[in-house]
Amino acid sequence: MHHFDVETLTAGRWRNDGGATRQIASRPAGDEDFVWRASIADIDRDGPFSAFPGVDRTLTLLAGDGVRLSCPGVFDRLLERAGEPFAFSGDLALAAELPGGACRVLNIMVRRGRATARVERVTGRVVPPSGHAGVLHVLGGHWQAGTDGPVLAPGQGVWWDADAQAPGGAVAPLSPDATALWADVAPAG
Repeated sequence: MHHFDVETLTAGRWRNDGGATRQIASRPAGDEDFVWRASIADIDRDGPFSAFPGVDRTLTLLAGDGVRLSCPGVFDRLLERAGEPFAFSGDLALAAELPGGACRVLNIMVRRGRATARVERVTGRVVPPSGHAGVLHVLGGHWQAGTDGPVLAPGQGVWWDADAQAPGGAVAPLSPDATALWADVAPAG
């Protein structure tokens, strides 16, 4: 497992200068034709979202007053509750509107036909299925990766490859207020 802290990840500005992305993991590493990718995005202003043809995306609000994603004739969705994932096709040309100012989101992307992703809010022990990759991002409380792994606080987390085994077999909550987002990335069918 690989540990991350959002605040120490390198931020890269978007081409349209509407925000910045902090990449957690991309597999294969450095490959534009990724199978899966996880990142944290800081959205600073209204504007277009880049299309990712052939990619399925799940966006989850982490902080801020929300973001409205719209694609004329397809959907108009306000993500206003932190920790509620929203899945959509990366093929779509979307517009983002920030009704309450800047926000931060977790962005999980998988290449259609090569991987699938399920993102959910969890409060209990997470045991990654064998052969799956994934990310666990702490929203609240404290968590521990394995029996001897680091104690994780909000804004921190762990990620693993499909061929890795979680240390101690699980990521477990350590406090009663522990909540996290778990992105389970499975090989496609």
